[in-house]
Amino acid sequence: CLWTLAAILKETLKDALVARAGALKKLLAPLDAVLEGFYNAILLHHFDSHHYTSLYSEATNNLISFIDLLEALLASRIDLELPLRCQRILFLKVSYVLNVISSSIPYVIKKKFILLLKKCVLYKSREDAKSGSLFLQTPSLCEDMLALSNVVLQVVNLTWLNQIPLSGKSSYFGSSEAAPGHDFQVGSDQTVLRALSLVVLKALEFKIHNAATEAEIK
Repeated sequence: CLWTLAAILKETLKDALVARAGALKKLLAPLDAVLEGFYNAILLHHFDSHHYTSLYSEATNNLISFIDLLEALLASRIDLELPLRCQRILFLKVSYVLNVISSSIPYVIKKKFILLLKKCVLYKSREDAKSGSLFLQTPSLCEDMLALSNVVLQVVNLTWLNQIPLSGKSSYFGSSEAAPGHDFQVGSDQTVLRALSLVVLKALEFKIHNAATEAEIK
């Protein structure tokens, strides 16, 4: 079901611009609450269980299908003037994704989620893209980006980054020590390193730009 819905969304995004918004609303509006329920149920799951140890398990494949759906929902947001809750959920409840990334799920899923976060911080509405402004003007997107930035900066201020592996084997964000059982060094995944760094920098930039006081900026 997840795969089918993601595939339909992606095909709809290929339609002519005029027809797209109506089709998306017709497809997603009845599913809005359902998709938020999916988000809560799937991402609040206990990911340290044995079901997720194999990259080829049904549970892992379901999670990958759900990430693909979230990506399609993010891409479809640009076509609706007032985005639906299911298109905003990734911003408003980003803490769920951050918790999954720091769990013991397979590295490839962590990487997909990190690259999805990168797409979130780089996202611009059609109006913002046209205006060429460095900063977001669309109210709903400003609100969502601020929510995402606040949560990202809160976890980064703790020890979240130190829990994030930078390869499938032994190199970690906080150090280059080999993981237990490995007597060799593995190079860091530069794609993930760049994406994580960009997420933190963009969250910081957005927070500073929207800070109310000088003290808050400091």
